[in-house]
Amino acid sequence: MSLKYQEMIEKYGSDILESEGMSIEKKCIQHGVFSVYDHSLFVTSMCLRISNMMKIKVNERALVRGALLHDYFLYDWHEPTKANRIHGFTHPKKALLNAEKEFKLDKIEKNMIHRHMFPLTPIPPRYRESIILCIADKICATYETVGGFKRRILKKIRRVDRNA
Repeated sequence: MSLKYQEMIEKYGSDILESEGMSIEKKCIQHGVFSVYDHSLFVTSMCLRISNMMKIKVNERALVRGALLHDYFLYDWHEPTKANRIHGFTHPKKALLNAEKEFKLDKIEKNMIHRHMFPLTPIPPRYRESIILCIADKICATYETVGGFKRRILKKIRRVDRNA
């Protein structure tokens, strides 16, 4: 992760990174060896990279905060329960409800969290930041699931975590 992106994540998301919910995310696996926390940082960095590379004007604060909170569902979805069988369809709403309890969210951040699973969930995202998140989340989830240089990526992601 570039120093520029790391600084932006810390600037706009330090309260989120230091939250109790993010401590829970560190203990829950998302894809492969990536925790939900690692995934959230990877996706946030990818969102910043996409918007920068494509020269898309975005609300950087909303982009960082929405991306960090997009999977703020706070449970291990790998546990074999009836509810977890439809996790892909239901977790955006759970993440939004959890995020709203702890953080003041603007309309862009809410839309990002609630619509990030499009097209698995049928209602499309409304804002540029939400669309970027959809794309970044799919790129990162694919990378995490099917391979890549996991240790190298994890090392870069974890530099942001001051408590690691």
